[in-house]
Amino acid sequence: MATGAAGEPSTRRADERLTAVGPLRRLLVKPELGALVGAVAVFAFFAVQSEVFRSARGVANWLDPASTLGIMAVAVALLMIGGHFDLSAGVMTGTTALTVAIVAVEFEQNIWVAIGVSLVVALLIGFFNGWLVTRTGLPSFIITLGTFLMLQGLNLGLTKFLTGTVTAGGLASVPGYSSAEWLFASRMTILGAEVRVAVLWWVLFTALATWVLLRTRFGNWVFATGGDEVAARNVGVPARRTTIALFMTTATAAWFVGTTLAVRLTSVQANTGTGQELIYIVAAVIGGCLLTGGFGSAIGASLGALIFGMTQLGIPYLRWDADWFYFFLGAMLLLAVLANRLVRRYAEAARR
Repeated sequence: MATGAAGEPSTRRADERLTAVGPLRRLLVKPELGALVGAVAVFAFFAVQSEVFRSARGVANWLDPASTLGIMAVAVALLMIGGHFDLSAGVMTGTTALTVAIVAVEFEQNIWVAIGVSLVVALLIGFFNGWLVTRTGLPSFIITLGTFLMLQGLNLGLTKFLTGTVTAGGLASVPGYSSAEWLFASRMTILGAEVRVAVLWWVLFTALATWVLLRTRFGNWVFATGGDEVAARNVGVPARRTTIALFMTTATAAWFVGTTLAVRLTSVQANTGTGQELIYIVAAVIGGCLLTGGFGSAIGASLGALIFGMTQLGIPYLRWDADWFYFFLGAMLLLAVLANRLVRRYAEAARR
């Protein structure tokens, strides 16, 4: 009797470990849950008070800024899950956009040649960032801050040297522009409203990144590298190659967004993209990414970008002062960090 009684707690604990996790608990530890609730709340808040906001035309308007931000936020989220930051991501969109404009106009090349050169430049910058981080062991924050400052100087200095001004323009008249415009800057009519093609690209990028994270070996490497790089290496994860690939992915997203802006606007300012890197990080954090790495999702980052787009245009629709936008963004960031902390604790408790 005594032996059986003594064995009951051990048996019960074993049974508890084997018990399947319920659907509610699985839902609560999803990194994008907080962003989803936030997006629904923000939409409801503005939609109730503004008829324009909830109209098809209004939705198309706030999806536009959310789309380009969302593409970058997804790439930045992958990098943050891998345990790193890229403070040069914003200014890199300006570098790639300026490269397209300068090569096409000043060097009189077909725009597709300019776009190809811009992609090569972006990949080299991404490789440089990743290689330097892995070789030196310095925090990616410091490495990419240096890259940010160098690119900011290059953007201004080279633009003034080659064009005589701080603007590179005239893309609309270069060979191949019409086909590039169709791919990067065309519009689609949906429910009577014109929607930018960038929204479609945003959805595709988000779906691809989600599939990579959740269904591929590389996705496992990303989570492992961000969770504990030393442990990941000990079990055979190519942490250095993964890190370099993530930085190059962020650079590719910057190239795509920069090219989209250049083709859409046909002219580029030398300061394009400066300061946007913090917005990308905020969107990723709102979407559930932890600053410590190893946790997050591409869908959550896209939802963070969606919140940004809705807020950016929702405030003017309500005739509020636009300065309140940054207050709202800061408040959302703090709430997201606190919520992510609670979710992480809950997730760790659920694994015990």
